[in-house]
Amino acid sequence: MALERTVVDPWAWSAQWGYHQGEVVAGQTRTLFCAGQAAMGGDGKPRHAGDMAAQVASSLDNLAAVLDGAGMSLANLVRLTVYTTDVDLLLAHYGVLAARLGAAGAAPPTTLLGVTRLAIPDLMVELEGTAVA
Repeated sequence: MALERTVVDPWAWSAQWGYHQGEVVAGQTRTLFCAGQAAMGGDGKPRHAGDMAAQVASSLDNLAAVLDGAGMSLANLVRLTVYTTDVDLLLAHYGVLAARLGAAGAAPPTTLLGVTRLAIPDLMVELEGTAVA
């Protein structure tokens, strides 16, 4: 049985933000649960202190690298959780996230959470995803 994805959107407004309210996944699948990905370099050190747009882009790069390691891409995301220390600043740079997901043809159900801090103080955003193939 092939992988089948069905979007569940009882309201149209979430599409303008680049995500669906829900997604049913059926068929034979492989599921990847990704740890939170932030603006960390290959050396384990944080990057782009104070630059939300650059941190979002770097976090997406790192999430894409984990997906790639499993033979997947951003298009395989079926769930995305965004943690940020500054919701308003993230929303001002949300286009970075939405454009990248849109280019991949992805609009996963997404939750945005404001948190006091992330594991490393210079980090402002962390992306946690679930993907299926």
